Amino acid sequence: MIRLFNPQPRVHVLELAPGLRCVVLDDVLLEPETLVSFAAGRRFEAPEGNLYPGGVMGLSAEFDLRLRDLFWQHARGPLGLRRCHAAYVRLSLATTPVDQLQPLQWLCHRDRIDEGAPEAMFAASVLYLFRNPELGGTRFFVPRRPAQEIAELFRDAQALPPADFSARHGIAPGYPAEESAYFRCVATVPAAWNRMIIYDGGGYHSAAIDRSDLLSDDAATGRLTVNGFFPCRRQSAAARHP
Repeated sequence: MIRLFNPQPRVHVLELAPGLRCVVLDDVLLEPETLVSFAAGRRFEAPEGNLYPGGVMGLSAEFDLRLRDLFWQHARGPLGLRRCHAAYVRLSLATTPVDQLQPLQWLCHRDRIDEGAPEAMFAASVLYLFRNPELGGTRFFVPRRPAQEIAELFRDAQALPPADFSARHGIAPGYPAEESAYFRCVATVPAAWNRMIIYDGGGYHSAAIDRSDLLSDDAATGRLTVNGFFPCRRQSAAARHP
Protein backbone atom coordinates (compact mmCIF):
# COMPACT_ATOMS: atom_id res chain seq x y z
CA MET A 1 0.00 0.00 0.00
CA ILE A 2 1.29 3.45 -0.91
CA ARG A 3 1.66 5.68 2.14
CA LEU A 4 0.34 9.03 0.95
CA PHE A 5 -1.13 10.34 4.16
CA ASN A 6 0.25 10.95 7.61
CA PRO A 7 -1.20 8.25 9.90
CA GLN A 8 -1.20 10.74 12.80
CA PRO A 9 -2.25 14.21 11.58
CA ARG A 10 -3.04 16.84 14.17
CA VAL A 11 -6.83 16.96 14.47
CA HIS A 12 -9.25 19.35 16.08
CA VAL A 13 -12.96 20.00 15.65
CA LEU A 14 -14.39 23.51 15.35
CA GLU A 15 -17.94 24.38 16.40
CA LEU A 16 -18.70 27.00 13.76
CA ALA A 17 -22.34 27.52 14.72
CA PRO A 18 -25.09 25.45 16.37
CA GLY A 19 -25.20 22.18 14.43
CA LEU A 20 -22.32 23.20 12.15
CA ARG A 21 -18.93 21.55 12.65
CA CYS A 22 -15.65 21.58 10.76
CA VAL A 23 -12.90 19.00 11.24
CA VAL A 24 -9.40 20.45 10.79
CA LEU A 25 -6.43 18.18 10.08
CA ASP A 26 -2.89 19.54 9.92
CA ASP A 27 0.21 17.81 8.49
CA VAL A 28 -2.00 15.65 6.29
CA LEU A 29 0.30 14.49 3.49
CA LEU A 30 3.64 12.86 4.16
CA GLU A 31 5.21 14.59 1.13
CA PRO A 32 2.98 17.50 0.06
CA GLU A 33 5.72 18.99 -2.13
CA THR A 34 5.51 15.92 -4.37
CA LEU A 35 1.86 16.61 -5.17
CA VAL A 36 2.57 20.28 -5.87
CA SER A 37 5.37 19.29 -8.25
CA PHE A 38 3.01 16.85 -9.96
CA ALA A 39 0.40 19.58 -10.43
CA ALA A 40 2.93 22.13 -11.68
CA GLY A 41 3.79 19.96 -14.64
CA ARG A 42 0.26 19.30 -15.87
CA ARG A 43 -2.64 21.04 -17.54
CA PHE A 44 -5.77 22.04 -15.64
CA GLU A 45 -9.10 22.09 -17.48
CA ALA A 46 -12.25 24.13 -16.86
CA PRO A 47 -14.67 21.88 -14.95
CA GLU A 48 -17.89 20.71 -16.54
CA GLY A 49 -21.17 21.20 -14.74
CA ASN A 50 -20.06 23.54 -11.97
CA LEU A 51 -18.82 27.09 -11.46
CA TYR A 52 -15.43 26.49 -9.87
CA PRO A 53 -13.42 29.64 -10.74
CA GLY A 54 -10.41 28.00 -12.33
CA GLY A 55 -9.18 24.63 -13.56
CA VAL A 56 -9.31 21.08 -12.22
CA MET A 57 -7.80 17.69 -12.91
CA GLY A 58 -8.24 14.20 -11.54
CA LEU A 59 -5.92 12.19 -9.33
CA SER A 60 -5.14 8.49 -9.14
CA ALA A 61 -7.65 5.93 -7.91
CA GLU A 62 -5.19 5.12 -5.13
CA PHE A 63 -5.19 8.74 -3.93
CA ASP A 64 -8.99 8.88 -4.08
CA LEU A 65 -9.27 5.72 -1.99
CA ARG A 66 -6.78 6.88 0.64
CA LEU A 67 -8.49 10.27 0.94
CA ARG A 68 -11.82 8.55 1.42
CA ASP A 69 -10.28 6.42 4.19
CA LEU A 70 -8.88 9.52 5.88
CA PHE A 71 -12.20 11.32 5.56
CA TRP A 72 -14.11 8.43 7.10
CA GLN A 73 -11.65 7.96 9.95
CA HIS A 74 -11.85 11.56 11.09
CA ALA A 75 -15.28 12.79 9.97
CA ARG A 76 -17.57 9.92 10.90
CA GLY A 77 -17.88 10.82 14.58
CA PRO A 78 -17.79 14.65 14.48
CA LEU A 79 -20.21 14.92 11.54
CA GLY A 80 -22.49 12.11 12.78
CA LEU A 81 -22.20 9.86 9.72
CA ARG A 82 -23.12 6.21 9.31
CA ARG A 83 -22.21 5.52 5.68
CA CYS A 84 -20.10 6.98 2.88
CA HIS A 85 -21.10 5.93 -0.63
CA ALA A 86 -18.26 7.28 -2.75
CA ALA A 87 -15.50 9.86 -3.07
CA TYR A 88 -15.02 12.37 -5.87
CA VAL A 89 -11.59 13.98 -5.72
CA ARG A 90 -9.84 16.55 -7.87
CA LEU A 91 -6.91 18.93 -7.85
CA SER A 92 -8.15 22.51 -8.22
CA LEU A 93 -6.39 25.75 -9.08
CA ALA A 94 -8.34 29.01 -8.63
CA THR A 95 -7.37 31.46 -11.36
CA THR A 96 -10.41 33.46 -12.51
CA PRO A 97 -9.98 37.26 -12.24
CA VAL A 98 -12.81 39.28 -10.70
CA ASP A 99 -13.89 40.85 -13.99
CA GLN A 100 -14.55 37.38 -15.44
CA LEU A 101 -16.65 36.03 -12.55
CA GLN A 102 -20.33 35.37 -13.12
CA PRO A 103 -22.96 36.51 -10.57
CA LEU A 104 -23.35 33.01 -9.10
CA GLN A 105 -19.62 33.12 -8.35
CA TRP A 106 -20.08 36.35 -6.38
CA LEU A 107 -22.17 34.41 -3.85
CA CYS A 108 -21.42 31.71 -1.30
CA HIS A 109 -22.91 28.36 -2.24
CA ARG A 110 -24.00 24.90 -1.15
CA ASP A 111 -22.50 21.87 -2.86
CA ARG A 112 -25.65 19.79 -3.09
CA ILE A 113 -28.93 19.53 -1.21
CA ASP A 114 -31.43 16.66 -1.33
CA GLU A 115 -34.53 18.22 0.19
CA GLY A 116 -36.41 14.92 0.05
CA ALA A 117 -33.78 12.98 2.00
CA PRO A 118 -32.93 14.74 5.28
CA GLU A 119 -30.63 11.86 6.26
CA ALA A 120 -28.37 12.60 3.27
CA MET A 121 -25.22 14.66 3.61
CA PHE A 122 -22.92 15.74 0.81
CA ALA A 123 -19.74 16.20 2.84
CA ALA A 124 -16.74 18.03 1.43
CA SER A 125 -13.06 18.49 2.11
CA VAL A 126 -10.39 21.00 1.07
CA LEU A 127 -6.66 20.32 1.35
CA TYR A 128 -4.63 23.53 1.03
CA LEU A 129 -1.39 23.09 -0.93
CA PHE A 130 -0.04 26.64 -0.86
CA ARG A 131 2.13 28.42 1.68
CA ASN A 132 0.82 31.98 1.36
CA PRO A 133 -2.18 32.30 3.74
CA GLU A 134 -3.28 35.47 1.93
CA LEU A 135 -4.56 33.23 -0.88
CA GLY A 136 -7.42 32.46 1.50
CA GLY A 137 -9.01 29.69 3.51
CA THR A 138 -12.73 28.87 3.66
CA ARG A 139 -15.69 30.86 5.00
CA PHE A 140 -18.97 29.56 6.37
CA PHE A 141 -22.22 31.51 6.29
CA VAL A 142 -25.81 31.55 7.49
CA PRO A 143 -28.57 33.49 5.68
CA ARG A 144 -29.71 36.86 6.99
CA ARG A 145 -32.87 36.88 4.88
CA PRO A 146 -35.87 34.51 4.60
CA ALA A 147 -35.52 31.41 2.44
CA GLN A 148 -37.76 32.85 -0.28
CA GLU A 149 -35.50 35.89 -0.70
CA ILE A 150 -32.37 33.72 -0.79
CA ALA A 151 -33.95 31.52 -3.47
CA GLU A 152 -34.84 34.63 -5.50
CA LEU A 153 -31.27 35.90 -5.13
CA PHE A 154 -29.86 32.71 -6.63
CA ARG A 155 -32.46 32.63 -9.41
CA ASP A 156 -31.53 36.16 -10.39
CA ALA A 157 -27.81 35.35 -10.23
CA GLN A 158 -28.39 32.58 -12.73
CA ALA A 159 -30.72 34.51 -15.04
CA LEU A 160 -29.62 38.15 -15.06
CA PRO A 161 -26.65 39.78 -16.79
CA PRO A 162 -23.97 40.84 -14.27
CA ALA A 163 -24.80 44.56 -14.39
CA ASP A 164 -28.52 43.96 -13.90
CA PHE A 165 -27.92 41.54 -11.03
CA SER A 166 -25.58 44.00 -9.30
CA ALA A 167 -28.06 46.85 -9.69
CA ARG A 168 -31.01 44.83 -8.39
CA HIS A 169 -29.28 43.32 -5.33
CA GLY A 170 -26.52 45.79 -4.50
CA ILE A 171 -23.76 43.18 -4.80
CA ALA A 172 -20.53 44.23 -6.47
CA PRO A 173 -18.54 41.84 -8.69
CA GLY A 174 -15.99 39.85 -6.75
CA TYR A 175 -15.36 36.72 -4.78
CA PRO A 176 -17.90 36.33 -1.93
CA ALA A 177 -17.41 38.99 0.73
CA GLU A 178 -17.26 38.23 4.43
CA GLU A 179 -20.46 40.17 5.08
CA SER A 180 -23.44 41.12 2.94
CA ALA A 181 -27.10 42.02 3.24
CA TYR A 182 -28.00 38.39 2.48
CA PHE A 183 -25.45 36.33 4.46
CA ARG A 184 -23.57 36.52 7.74
CA CYS A 185 -20.16 34.89 8.02
CA VAL A 186 -20.10 32.70 11.15
CA ALA A 187 -16.49 31.52 10.80
CA THR A 188 -13.44 31.62 8.58
CA VAL A 189 -11.00 28.72 8.74
CA PRO A 190 -7.62 30.10 7.66
CA ALA A 191 -5.58 28.27 5.08
CA ALA A 192 -2.33 26.64 6.17
CA TRP A 193 0.19 24.57 4.29
CA ASN A 194 -0.80 20.87 4.25
CA ARG A 195 -4.04 21.50 6.18
CA MET A 196 -7.31 19.76 5.31
CA ILE A 197 -10.78 20.73 6.46
CA ILE A 198 -13.90 18.54 6.35
CA TYR A 199 -17.45 19.89 6.61
CA ASP A 200 -21.06 19.47 5.55
CA GLY A 201 -21.15 20.80 2.00
CA GLY A 202 -24.89 21.42 2.38
CA GLY A 203 -24.14 24.53 4.42
CA TYR A 204 -23.34 27.85 2.77
CA HIS A 205 -19.61 28.36 2.28
CA SER A 206 -17.04 29.85 -0.08
CA ALA A 207 -13.34 30.26 -0.60
CA ALA A 208 -12.10 33.29 1.35
CA ILE A 209 -10.39 34.97 -1.60
CA ASP A 210 -9.83 38.59 -0.62
CA ARG A 211 -6.61 38.97 -2.61
CA SER A 212 -7.64 37.92 -6.09
CA ASP A 213 -4.54 39.72 -7.39
CA LEU A 214 -2.47 36.88 -5.90
CA LEU A 215 -4.18 34.15 -7.94
CA SER A 216 -1.94 32.48 -10.50
CA ASP A 217 -2.07 29.72 -13.09
CA ASP A 218 1.26 28.48 -11.71
CA ALA A 219 0.40 25.56 -9.41
CA ALA A 220 3.69 26.01 -7.57
CA THR A 221 2.67 29.45 -6.28
CA GLY A 222 -1.10 29.73 -6.82
CA ARG A 223 -4.16 28.68 -4.83
CA LEU A 224 -3.79 24.93 -5.32
CA THR A 225 -6.15 22.65 -3.39
CA VAL A 226 -7.37 19.07 -3.35
CA ASN A 227 -11.16 19.07 -3.18
CA GLY A 228 -13.09 16.00 -2.09
CA PHE A 229 -16.83 15.34 -2.16
CA PHE A 230 -18.44 12.49 -0.25
CA PRO A 231 -22.13 11.53 -0.54
CA CYS A 232 -23.02 10.13 2.89
CA ARG A 233 -25.84 9.15 5.20
CA ARG A 234 -26.23 10.66 8.64
CA GLN A 235 -26.66 8.66 11.81
CA SER A 236 -30.19 8.51 13.17
CA ALA A 237 -31.16 11.10 15.74
CA ALA A 238 -31.25 8.38 18.38
CA ALA A 239 -27.68 7.34 17.55
CA ARG A 240 -26.46 10.94 17.71
CA HIS A 241 -28.27 11.68 20.96
CA PRO A 242 -28.61 8.46 22.95
